[in-house]
Amino acid sequence: MKKNNGLAVVLIVIGVLLLFGKLGSLFGFILSLLIPVLVIALGVMAWRRGNRFVGGVLGVIGGLMLLGKLSTVLFWIAAIGVILFGLSMIRRNN
Repeated sequence: MKKNNGLAVVLIVIGVLLLFGKLGSLFGFILSLLIPVLVIALGVMAWRRGNRFVGGVLGVIGGLMLLGKLSTVLFWIAAIGVILFGLSMIRRNN
């Protein structure tokens, strides 16, 4: 394999993964988390290289993006937690 073909293969794999992401399902959800995680990783890399301002900004932006993606999951966890807390209160009172 030639040296330039490595990038081509990586681009092909990313393109295939993006197409699979459009199919929906759990794989699509996991793939949608890829961009925020990559932004956070870029922030960490910038932070480690001494550019703390850019690293901090990228980390915060990536964190907010990730929080937006996980808001549905966090909502379900909070709703189940409230239900379980209410049930435990009823059991204690009886």
